[in-house]
Amino acid sequence: MGSLVAIVGRPNVGKSTLFNRLTKTRQAIVSDEAGTTRDRQYGHCDWNGREFSVVDTGGWVVNSDDIFEEEIRKQVMVATEEADLLLFLVDGQNGLTDWDSDVAKILRRTKLPVILVVNKVDNNEDLYVSGEFYKLGLGDPVCVSAATGSGTGDLLDLVLQKLPEGSGSSLEEGIPRFAVVGRPNAGKSSIINAFIGEDRHIVTEIAGTTRDSIYTRFDKFGFDFYLVDTAGIRRKNKVNEDLEFYSVMRSIRAIENSDVCILMLDATRGIEAQDMNIFQLIQKNQKSLVVVVNKWDLVEDKSQKAITYFEDTIREHLAPFKDFPVIFASALTKQRIFRVLETAKQVYLNRKVKIGTSKLNEVLLPIIEATPPPSIKGKYIKIKYISQVPDTQIPTFVFYANLPQYIKEPYKRFLENKIRENWTLTGSPINLFIRQK
Repeated sequence: MGSLVAIVGRPNVGKSTLFNRLTKTRQAIVSDEAGTTRDRQYGHCDWNGREFSVVDTGGWVVNSDDIFEEEIRKQVMVATEEADLLLFLVDGQNGLTDWDSDVAKILRRTKLPVILVVNKVDNNEDLYVSGEFYKLGLGDPVCVSAATGSGTGDLLDLVLQKLPEGSGSSLEEGIPRFAVVGRPNAGKSSIINAFIGEDRHIVTEIAGTTRDSIYTRFDKFGFDFYLVDTAGIRRKNKVNEDLEFYSVMRSIRAIENSDVCILMLDATRGIEAQDMNIFQLIQKNQKSLVVVVNKWDLVEDKSQKAITYFEDTIREHLAPFKDFPVIFASALTKQRIFRVLETAKQVYLNRKVKIGTSKLNEVLLPIIEATPPPSIKGKYIKIKYISQVPDTQIPTFVFYANLPQYIKEPYKRFLENKIRENWTLTGSPINLFIRQK
């Protein structure tokens, strides 16, 4: 992974349509279960064997006229900071607007590759319209119709040409990568400093493949891992830090480049929409998870009851995935910082769990026999055999059944829970497939 492409432009030029068109190959794989409406704003595109991430900035605009243009301008600024390439979308049917010229002004100043895309060019007659967009000073416009897909292949070829080739990173294989993520002010930098402590000289920094992931090798107290630090070489931006879009854009890289995500929550603020957005990125990329409730030193009621309530609330919000560790810590007083690292290491090992076929069948088949999948249209569904697929990114199990198409989500969740009850997979996502025998 590595490269990030952002789609910018004013409202109603077809950003989401183009986004859906570029990510369509993956949309089917990325499960569309209940999530935020903004789930659609981030996806992967696979073209000619290269993969990159796509972000549609349109989903983050607050729809009210006065701050409207200001909001979009901010997003364009954030996108120019975070992405590797920008697709600037304009509307071929409405022609050039002042607004487009404003955005073009920002884009001409950026060092990033920008591709000017004229959308809604549905037939050859419309091609002539694209001429007026040369005024924007962003080079040759590429004409597409996001709705019908015409021209999008050429566009993707051009994207691959202009994207920086991911240089092979000099990271050692087999060493886990931990990323600390969370919204601004949840204490990400303080916890990283608490990990690394003053002994910075034992830390070697290796510039990552993307333009701002820095991997810090942490090798002491019996640990050995890379900390993926994307906040590394970042100048404080003029952009208002609380911009939700900002925290999501900041997190994408860190999450994609890691094995285990340490999601920081602020104990004084509870769980908020922004935390949910970041959590969904972690899930979509199938990364392991450790939740750290930071600033625990500031909470007055530290009773067991308060802790249990806090934990339950977090798990409820992040359901159906509930099997992950929650640690109450304080980066400031260094309380339980060590525990965070131990847990992250354990969660990483849980990803690698191998369960023998005979053991799986011995434990699960009796459970399945006792509570079989509900029969549909009078047909009995039988699961005959279970095995774990070798060499996958996350633990993956195949259940062989006579009528796989009738086994629905709730039953899959039941199976997943049974696997989790019998084997330690805490913090790790798992995949279940039901196949024809």
